[in-house]
Amino acid sequence: MAPRFAQRLVSAWRAHGAETFFRALSFAARLHPSSRPEAHGVEVVRDLPYQVGRGSHAEFHRLDVYKPIARPGPWPVVFYVHGGGFHLLSKDTHWLMGLTFARFGYLVVNISYRLAPRHPFPAAIEDVCAAWAWLAENGKALGADLDRVAVAGESAGGNLITALALATSQRRPEPWAAAAWDTGLVPRAALPFCALLEVSRPERFAERRPMPRWINGMIQDISASYLQQDDHGATIDLADPLVALERGPRLDRPLPPFFAPVGTRDPLLDDTRRLARALAALDVPCEARYYPGGIHAFHALVWDPAARRCWRDALAFLDRHLRPGARAHARTLTAQRAG
Repeated sequence: MAPRFAQRLVSAWRAHGAETFFRALSFAARLHPSSRPEAHGVEVVRDLPYQVGRGSHAEFHRLDVYKPIARPGPWPVVFYVHGGGFHLLSKDTHWLMGLTFARFGYLVVNISYRLAPRHPFPAAIEDVCAAWAWLAENGKALGADLDRVAVAGESAGGNLITALALATSQRRPEPWAAAAWDTGLVPRAALPFCALLEVSRPERFAERRPMPRWINGMIQDISASYLQQDDHGATIDLADPLVALERGPRLDRPLPPFFAPVGTRDPLLDDTRRLARALAALDVPCEARYYPGGIHAFHALVWDPAARRCWRDALAFLDRHLRPGARAHARTLTAQRAG
């Protein structure tokens, strides 16, 4: 009992340290004059509830909408899901991502979701699917062009948006996944930044190459906190979307093109490499980009030249797939792959 208690204490200490660091960084960045949305022609509508009534958790079931009002609408959309190991952070710590995409003409839906360990799997992906259904129902009234929607997220958020892309491309038995499918809203692009794509087997990273004990401990914590039990049946595919893709699943709709950036010093690097191979086997376009020296979530360090290159590459990818002329291209690509 004592070793188990000590392990929980260490896990809680690591989580608290990470939460404190990222919240402080987010707060400090907000003090910079260029962080004001109005300085960039962006309007922010905050704390919209995307799930109400029974089962609603008001502190989590909220989203912010960033509107690029300096540009004519309707606007293409980035549906953004924050990272934090499924147990940390929120839309409020990830305002920078919302503002950055909105500055370049995208309406951004930046969501929070329930966090582990209080709310283990599948709570987070349930909430992502609920927010997706909210976008399908309310997006047009906000000025969204629902023919041009991308999904994006980093780390755990990259996992969740990859799982969402799978749920919108494949009929599944889970009611909440079926609700996402039934919207008929399909992403035209997916951007999993430095994603953790297989949660159930955290030991694989240390087996492949040595890593500091504290990093390995954090990855182990994520898996234990999020999954909490061994048997999730077929639903585990939406915690391990990479494994599902490697298996070559039957798809009822084509998966969108992927842009998958990662730093070469990121301990999760191998998941992006595997994702690129799995998507290639499925004949799904994937631009996997590897940024020399980049640590985990390096793209958030916007003063870093590698982070700036990553953002330029991501925005160029979105422009290719979500610009007005991309609609006809997407229909053609869908017809070709269906045939």
